[in-house]
Amino acid sequence: MANFNLNKVILGGRLTADPELKTTPQGVAVTSFSVAVNRRGKDAQTDFINCVAWRQTADFICKYFKKGSSICISGSIQTRTWNDQQNNKRYATEVVAEEAYFVDAKTDAPVVGSYEEPAFQTPPSAPKFEEVSGDDDLPF
Repeated sequence: MANFNLNKVILGGRLTADPELKTTPQGVAVTSFSVAVNRRGKDAQTDFINCVAWRQTADFICKYFKKGSSICISGSIQTRTWNDQQNNKRYATEVVAEEAYFVDAKTDAPVVGSYEEPAFQTPPSAPKFEEVSGDDDLPF
C-alpha cells in the first residue's frame, strides 16, 4: 500500500455565519465559511472548521443556507502558505467543499390545512384463476 493516498472529509454541523458569495477577478464564484461541529463524548466541545466552496457549490450554499443552518459537506483537506504584508509566513488549513447537502427538513413552505388520510378504496376484484387438479402435468 505504498501508493495509497486518500483525502476525503465529511462534516455535519451548523454554519457560523451567513455565507457570502464572492467572485475572483476571473469571474469564478467562491465562498468561505465555517462549520461548527460538536465533538463526541461527555466533554461538550465544539470545533469550528474553515471551509471554502467554488463555482456551483458556492452558488448553492449561498442561495440555500444561512447562519445556523444545518449542513453536511464532503470534500478534501487543503493546506496553503503565503507571506502577509509584513512578510510573515502564514498557514491555513481548510476543507474544500465539493458537495453540500441539506440536513434539516424544509421549513420555508407555508403550512396549509392539515394532512388527512385518503379515503379507503376497495381494490378491484382478483382475477379468476383455474385450479390445477394434479401435480403430474407441471413442468417442474
